[in-house]
Amino acid sequence: MIQVVLPYHLRNLAQAEGDVMLDVPAPVTLARVLDVLEQLYPMLRGTIREYETGKRRAFLRFFACAEDWSHEPMDKPLPEAVAQGREPLLVVGAIAGG
Repeated sequence: MIQVVLPYHLRNLAQAEGDVMLDVPAPVTLARVLDVLEQLYPMLRGTIREYETGKRRAFLRFFACAEDWSHEPMDKPLPEAVAQGREPLLVVGAIAGG
């Protein structure tokens, strides 16, 4: 099971309490995790990645094993610790402003 930590506003939209646990088929990639997440929580479609391109939304970041995965290819396998559920995949809302 993959543990996904969503920011507060996306947890509210999905009506999920706490972290989300997902059963993701191997190989565990960011794209597959998001596919399963959007399948279980269809209200999240278009909020994490763009409908047309599938690219990450500008003000969201992905972290796995304390590393920024926001600019990695979506089909690159996630670290083994995330794939085995020992470490969470973090979806973090970026803060902008001045």
